[in-house]
Amino acid sequence: MKKLNILLAAAVLFACSCRDTKKTTDLSISPDAGTSYNAGTPVNIKVTFPADAKIDSVVYLLDSARIATRTDTLGVTLKTDTIPLGTKVITARMFTGGNSLEASTNIVLMAAKAPEELTFKIEKVFPHDTSSYTEGLEYHDGFLYESDGGYLTPPPNEEVTGQSSLRKTDLATGKVVQQVLVDPKVFAEGITIIGDKIIQLTYREKIGYVYDLKTFKLLKTFSYTAGKEGWGLCFDGEKIYNTDSGNVILLLDKNDYHQIGSIAVYDNEHQIDNVNELEYIDGKLYANVYTTNDLLVIDPKTGAVLQRADLTELYPQNKRNLEADVLNGIAWDAKGKRLFVTGKKWDKLFQIKLVKKGV
Repeated sequence: MKKLNILLAAAVLFACSCRDTKKTTDLSISPDAGTSYNAGTPVNIKVTFPADAKIDSVVYLLDSARIATRTDTLGVTLKTDTIPLGTKVITARMFTGGNSLEASTNIVLMAAKAPEELTFKIEKVFPHDTSSYTEGLEYHDGFLYESDGGYLTPPPNEEVTGQSSLRKTDLATGKVVQQVLVDPKVFAEGITIIGDKIIQLTYREKIGYVYDLKTFKLLKTFSYTAGKEGWGLCFDGEKIYNTDSGNVILLLDKNDYHQIGSIAVYDNEHQIDNVNELEYIDGKLYANVYTTNDLLVIDPKTGAVLQRADLTELYPQNKRNLEADVLNGIAWDAKGKRLFVTGKKWDKLFQIKLVKKGV
C-alpha cells in the first residue's frame, strides 16, 4: 500500500504540473508573427481570450522579461524606442482559476530611419603587402598589426591560400617588421589589442590565441564557443565585439572571452548579414560587409546602422593589382584621428576621411 500511495501521489503531482501553463488555440495574440516595425513605432499587443474565461490577470512578456500586468482584456502598448533591434518574442500569459493559458508571437524590430549616406576623401595612400589576405587590422603606436588568413594544409574543399600569420608592419613602407606563423591547419581571422596582449580568432577551428604585444610570444589559447565562426574583433575599453558571419555582433568578456551579450545589425528595411571586420571609433562601431564595398557605422547599443559609405570608387576593380580580393580591413589612429582601410592582398592601404555626400 505504501508503494501504491507513492505512485498515486506522483501521478497527482504530474497531473497538476501539466495544468500549470498551457498553450491553447482559444487564446490568440496579435500582431501576426514576423510583423516588422521601425524602432520608435509603438506596437499594440492585443489578446483574444476564450469566451468563458474568468481572468485573474494577464502578464505580458518580451523575450521572457515582464513588461506589463493587467486584470482586463484591453491589451498593452509596447514602446520600442530603446529596445535593441532584431526578432523579439512577445508572450501573453493569462491566469484564471489557478491555471494559466499562454500565447506567443514575434516581431522584427528594425532601425528607426535609413542610414545617412556618406562618401570619402582620400588623404594618403600607403603600400600594403600583397601576400596578406587581410582578416584583422589594428593601428597601435605608429605600426599596423595585421592578421593574415590562409590554410597551408586546408580541410577538404578549401582553397590553399598560404599559412596564416600575425604581423606588425611599417605604415610608411608596408614592410613586415615582425611576424609569427600560426598553425598551418588553422585559418586566422580577426584581431584586437587589449593592454599588452593581442587576441586573435580562427575561422572554423573554434580556437583563439593570446599573444604578447611586444614579443608576439603565444601566451595561451582558448576555446572559442560564442559564434558559429570566428570573424572580426574590436575592443571598446570594456568589452570585445565579435562577428561570426551573420548579422549578430557578439559581446565578449575581455578576460576570458565568453559571451556576455549581443546586438543584431539592421538598417530601416532589413537585417545586414556578413558583418565582418570591426573597429571601435569614438563610441561607434565601424564594419566591413563581406564581399561588398560597404563600410557601416553602427550604434553599439541597438545595432542600428547609422551611416553607410560606398567605397566602390576607392580602389575600382579594374585598377586593382592582379591578386587583389575584396575590401577588408579597418584601422583607427585615435591620437592622429586617421582612418585606414585596405583589402585582402591589396597593394595599397588608404587613409580616408568619411564625409557627408555633397560636402
